[in-house]
Amino acid sequence: IKRKDMKKYLLILTILIAGSFSGFSQEDETDPRMGKLQEKMQQYIQKRLNMTKAESEKFSPIFIRYITELRKAHQENRADKVTLQLKTAEVRVKFRDEFRQVMDDKRANKVFDAEREFVQVVKNEMEERRLQRRQGAGGAGGIRRNKLMAD
Repeated sequence: IKRKDMKKYLLILTILIAGSFSGFSQEDETDPRMGKLQEKMQQYIQKRLNMTKAESEKFSPIFIRYITELRKAHQENRADKVTLQLKTAEVRVKFRDEFRQVMDDKRANKVFDAEREFVQVVKNEMEERRLQRRQGAGGAGGIRRNKLMAD
């Protein structure tokens, strides 16, 4: 079971790493694994930016559209790294303006910092789990869940 969980989280991590939203079409948004990690990222960002309940409710649909457009940009431009970087920047500028309708300018800009932090935390956790598994230290207690991934 531990190995299955590890593979599942590794797959989800691969999906969500900034700039690597490739290979998944929009209908994959219904994938429950994808939805759960996307929801965790959304919650992380909302908490990190101290959003009110009203701000969070307005932020959620915008954030979902943002992730969808990032995936689309990556899927369409994955062969050309420079164009991919340009398209990613264009999507971020577009959505920064939409985030500004929900919150102040400073926090609208910090959405992207919080997104990168989340991806890095998940990436670090997955690497730590991978190392523990290689060292045989994953035995008693199963897969550890940090505060970020806790329900």
